[in-house]
Amino acid sequence: MPLGAAGPGGRGQLPELDRAAEPGLAGGGVATLVVPTAFLGSYVARNFEDDILAALAQAGAPVSRLIFAPQARAVAAAPVTAAPAPALPPEAPEGESTRLDPRLTFDRFVVGKSNELAHAAARRVAEGHTGFNPLFLHGGVGLGKTHLMQAIAQEMRARQPQARVLYLSAEQFMIRFVSALRDRRMMDFKQAFRAVDVLMVDDIQFIAGKDSTQEEFFHTFNALVDQGKQIVLTADRSPVEITSLEERVTSRLQSGLVVQVNPADYELRLGVLQSKLASARAADPSLKIADGVLEFLAARITSNLRVLEGALTRLCAQGNLVGREITLDLARDCLGDVLRHSDRKVSIEEIQRKVAEHYHIRLADLVGPKRLRSFARPRQVAMYLAKTMTSRSLPDIGRRFGGRDHTTVIHGVRKIEELKVSDAQIADDLDLLRRALEA
Repeated sequence: MPLGAAGPGGRGQLPELDRAAEPGLAGGGVATLVVPTAFLGSYVARNFEDDILAALAQAGAPVSRLIFAPQARAVAAAPVTAAPAPALPPEAPEGESTRLDPRLTFDRFVVGKSNELAHAAARRVAEGHTGFNPLFLHGGVGLGKTHLMQAIAQEMRARQPQARVLYLSAEQFMIRFVSALRDRRMMDFKQAFRAVDVLMVDDIQFIAGKDSTQEEFFHTFNALVDQGKQIVLTADRSPVEITSLEERVTSRLQSGLVVQVNPADYELRLGVLQSKLASARAADPSLKIADGVLEFLAARITSNLRVLEGALTRLCAQGNLVGREITLDLARDCLGDVLRHSDRKVSIEEIQRKVAEHYHIRLADLVGPKRLRSFARPRQVAMYLAKTMTSRSLPDIGRRFGGRDHTTVIHGVRKIEELKVSDAQIADDLDLLRRALEA
């Protein structure tokens, strides 16, 4: 018994009943009605259930209880003409993702230590495994989060052409929500977003502080999860670090798999450059680049991968336009502004703050007099980083750590140099902290 969409305004005209389907759907005092979405079924049940029961009784089919079944779970025993699912907004045609860059695929994503977990989780989701729901990727600018999002969307579209995959930014979600409110088309908005198979929202932190948008996203999130639909989200920080998010929204965002995409290390940066150069040479076989240029760029440009790729693009354009080999001298001349920006000096205060955050201790305890191991080891790590990442003298570093003597700094630096060889955890901590500070 297919059920058309009921209007949102009060108790209007009842949906027309398909009498041919009644014998197969009504029996034992129970009638099952096919609805496009679970949300629409709940709405009709709240507003029209009594009227439908009365109409069935008047038509000679006394029924005591109604079951509203979404199309995917509809009873197949009787011939049913399924009601069409609500159409997505014009920006997202049925069965397609929007704003997808064909270059952003899994094949062109370079995997390294800093992003291997995010890549593996994205692959699993794209293959149809829904154990990670939602999948929440977070990290700084230019680290590959959007690349992974678009790769998931394109892989899903290739595997399941009929799947309704909707990819958009949080800003686009908010704009459509506000437009629906203004045009009094909230039911269309709700049905459209609840009818997708996969919802992907980029930069979700932008809904923070926007109460009405948060509330609608929360209900959309719940409706899709209840239907077993996949959700993928990205942000520039973890859910608990996004201020002005409602507690219930934060809790929902943490209910799946939260993965941090860390700043790229030297090996990953070099791998990204090699991959991009291979694509450039495929388009222009005459492109010449001297040995050591890629290594130079990977070592000097550490801010993010987007800036790194842009630098190589500029070099390739320069070499192509002037017909010259790309040498180290040409790279220094052409990328002077980028290199100067990448040479930002790290301060001891920044190092102390990052180390305290990493080890979850107070900054006052890091630089204070307490000699507990839980404070002493992070303090030595901070001293080591201050010695290796700044040009400050040992006495100056000691003064920044609560007025300690330079011999204390020397001892701390030597201790960390020994531990980073024998203690894998210390080595990982140093690597992560250095990359975070360089970024």
